[in-house]
Amino acid sequence: MTHPPLAIVVKGWPRLSETFIAQELVALEQLGVNFEVWSLRHPTDTRLHDLHRQMKAPVHYLPEYLYEEPERVRLGFQAAQAMPGYRRAQATFQADYARDTTPNRLRRWGQACVLARELPEEVLGLYAHFLHTPSSVARYAAILRGLPWSFSAHAKDIWTSPDWEIEEKLDPSRFGAAFGVTCTAYGAERLRSLSAAPERIRLVYHGLDLTRFPAPPARAPRAADGPLKILSIGRLVEKKGFDRLIEALALLPADLDWHWTHIGGGDLGDRLKAQAKAAGVSDRIDWLGALAQGDVVQALATSDLFVLPSRVATDGDRDGLPNVLMEAASQKLPIISTPVSAIPEFVQNGRHGLLVEDTGPALAQAIRDMAADPARAAAMAGAAYDRLVSDFAVMPGIRTLSGLLNGITRAGVVMARDPVGAA
Repeated sequence: MTHPPLAIVVKGWPRLSETFIAQELVALEQLGVNFEVWSLRHPTDTRLHDLHRQMKAPVHYLPEYLYEEPERVRLGFQAAQAMPGYRRAQATFQADYARDTTPNRLRRWGQACVLARELPEEVLGLYAHFLHTPSSVARYAAILRGLPWSFSAHAKDIWTSPDWEIEEKLDPSRFGAAFGVTCTAYGAERLRSLSAAPERIRLVYHGLDLTRFPAPPARAPRAADGPLKILSIGRLVEKKGFDRLIEALALLPADLDWHWTHIGGGDLGDRLKAQAKAAGVSDRIDWLGALAQGDVVQALATSDLFVLPSRVATDGDRDGLPNVLMEAASQKLPIISTPVSAIPEFVQNGRHGLLVEDTGPALAQAIRDMAADPARAAAMAGAAYDRLVSDFAVMPGIRTLSGLLNGITRAGVVMARDPVGAA
């Protein structure tokens, strides 16, 4: 049996909150990139997007917790000690562990040893989604096997990883990544500022595969004094800012007939529902949880306004450029968001939507403004759709990424001839 030359390491597969990864992998397959997926976690979502079913690549699951598969882990450690890059990999791990003495760091090392043992001989390069845990596993395994590795960074991994770890993962002299891609100019600027080889960091927008979405609906003109159906999609976590949106909803005037629908799961669900009840607005809210893509598109097509009040969380976590903004634009749904992170790279305030401070009063005023001027809201939605089509199509970025991945597998041929020198 012949195995693909590329191994892609992900946090978990499939994950509804990471459809941008599924979109990328399906598009890479369409361009002929041959790979297998290695997942650090088993799936927890009970629903799938159609994209997950479209991917044909084999998926392998590493031990999620080392104690659950002791024999597999023992064999991984044993095999790693005989690999040409073991001393350097072990030294790299030990230096990392001295600064990060957490069970997660130990798990990364154990998973890397299992991965290095179980990777087929045909594998010539590794590519990890996210710069934190998946990249650590890929990097340790790559050093063990004497192979090049690379990564795609997104949001939380850029802003919550310690500087020392990012710097070393980007440093060629420390067996850093052959290349790194990130989905926003905002993130690329930070990574380049920490890199000894900033030219290795490439900006590749995720974009949106418009073939997965229907044409925008023919929306009937909404009356300024008519009902307003507000929609939000996103995990119920601090950085999404839904607590501020609930504050805003409670500030809306009594004569505005609004209803808010939220799609997505998350740890703050109970707290936010309690907040809505205390604010006296819970009877105007539907919490739908995670939904399949078809249901999400239907909600986008039948709503009047999309609101995503992103903010920087207390631990520094923040959005990059949320795909849901592009999904809303694909259905010409007017957008309210905040000027956080890379959101202004897609939505220019007053042209493609409204970007306001992530406070209750500012969000409430923006909702009132959108409700009072449906013609302006529709014009901005149309402009956002045009920008999506012209500047954020998915395939240009996928072609760039495909070329980069083919480059590391070619480099892997050279490194495989001299694994001791490579490591």
